[in-house]
Formats: sequence, C-alpha cells, structure tokens
Amino acid sequence: MNNNEDVILPCRDGYRLAGQLHEPAGAVRGNVVISCATGVAARYYGRYAAFLAEQGYRVLSYDYRGIGRSRPTALRRLRMRWRDWGELDFDAAVRWLRERAPEGPLLAVGHSIGGFLPGFAPAAVEVDRFLGVGAQYAWWRDYAAAQRGRMFARWHLAMPLLTAVCGYFPGRRLGWLEDLPAGVAYEWARRPERMEESYPAAERDEVLARFAAIRAPILGVSMSDDPYGTPAAIRRGLSYYRNAPRQRVELSPAALGREAVGHFDLFREHHRAGFWTQTLAWFDEGRCPWPVAEAWPAGTLSASAAAPRPSARTGRRSSG
Repeated sequence: MNNNEDVILPCRDGYRLAGQLHEPAGAVRGNVVISCATGVAARYYGRYAAFLAEQGYRVLSYDYRGIGRSRPTALRRLRMRWRDWGELDFDAAVRWLRERAPEGPLLAVGHSIGGFLPGFAPAAVEVDRFLGVGAQYAWWRDYAAAQRGRMFARWHLAMPLLTAVCGYFPGRRLGWLEDLPAGVAYEWARRPERMEESYPAAERDEVLARFAAIRAPILGVSMSDDPYGTPAAIRRGLSYYRNAPRQRVELSPAALGREAVGHFDLFREHHRAGFWTQTLAWFDEGRCPWPVAEAWPAGTLSASAAAPRPSARTGRRSSG
C-alpha cells in the first residue's frame, strides 16, 4: 500500500496548484513528477502514479493552472500563455518536490505537451532523467497524414472560433478534453513551425537558452498509431533539448498485445504488466528497455528539425 496526500504547490507568480503526492510504503527509490497532456486532468494518471509508488517511488502529479482542481472559479478571467504550464507550473512542481525530498534521483514523466513544456522551467535542470510519452510540440504539419485534415479542422479552426465565442475553449461540453484557458487554445491553434516564434523577439533567446540548459538524458516514446506523436513530431520536440542525450522509441500496438493504443492509452491500467513495468528500467537504471529508433548525443540536433534561423533581436543563429 502507498499513502496519498493532497498538496498545494505555490508558483513563483503566486498561483497555487492542486497536486497529489503518492508516498511508497517502504524505502524510497526516487522521486517522480508527472506532467499532463493538454486538457487532461491529473486524475487520469492516478493509477500509473499509484503503480510507481508501489514500486518504491515518491510520485507527485498536479493539475496545470486552469485545469482540473487547479481551475479558477471564472476560467474566462484567467490570462496566461501555454508556456506558463512549464515556466511556472512544472517549475513549481519540481521545486516543491525537491524541497520535500532532497534525497534520491528526480525523474520526470511528461505526456504529450507535458514532455515538451519542462524546457521552459528554470528548475528543470534539477531533473536527472526525463521520460516523454507521445511528447511533442504540436505543430499541425507533424500530425499523421491520414488524420491531418480532420485534426486541423478541430484544433486550428473550430477551437479558436469557439474560444472567441465563449471566452475559453469548452472542451468538456464537446467531449474532447477538459476546458482550456483562452491563451492555451489560441496558442495551440496558431502554432508556427518554430516554437520560439510564438513569443516576442526579445524573449526568444532566453526561451531557447532554457531548453539548451537541460543536460539530463531524455527518452521519447511514442506509438506507431499515434496521430499526434509521429516520428516527425517527436524529433521536433527533442531537437530543442540540444545539450541533452536523447533517444527516440516507437512501439507498435501489437508489441504491447493491443489492437490500438494511440495517443492516450499507455496510461490505462491494462499496460501495468507491460509498458508500465518496462518504464522502471529507465527510472532505475537509465536504460531504455525497447529498441531505439534514433539517438542523438548531447550537442546535436534532430535530423528532421527545422533549420535554425537568425534571432530577430541579435542576428545570431538561434538553435533548437
């Protein structure tokens, strides 16, 4: 058995996040922060968090501002950028867990955007290893070709239109995902090819430098039937962490004994004896338990990443 505790995580800007801490019953092997996909509440990852606690890990899950138990009373009034989930919220989770548990390795699991956003956080340099599951930057041309038109219509046409009407994106009413703050919805809908171009020119060098400051190993895992986490999408996201050693893995549903897995299924309990157990090799030893499709040493770019462009402020070449 493990013990669960509801906790509050204070962010640097004063916002307070709702989190849950899973404490193992016995000796602690390490500490894990779980970061959610866009529009997914932390409770979705509760069974995986409990599983890790059963294996001896202290696990912190949390809801981003505007989502789940961290949602304010009036979502329309929340003014934020997508990067705030990394720069402020993931940062708060890491700092809180490190203060609570300064001993042992600190590991981060990020699903979808949750595996990309840590690059914005100053405290991300405290993490010893990262596991990204379908983790990507979310540029529409990286979506799987067969579903790209439908996905573009949903996320890049319908979403900003409904957000303009409602003052937030009513994802829950549509049955698509949790409601989203307007800033997140608009930023997703308007994503440019290069992440840094989402932000004012004066901020871009600092944003890129934060990603480049991370040197911990990163393992990016995706499914062959994931329309979001395609190989191109995973490469693009990993390319920003240019000073970290990175590995990309692509699994098939058949390899996990399933007919379909897609973008969300890996956190369901029927993967306990398979994928969940296999992730322990990465947490315990830093060893990838699956065949590696691609790997990049620290200091190199992903082969398919968009070419670096001159910084608008300085004229220097800015690296992803």
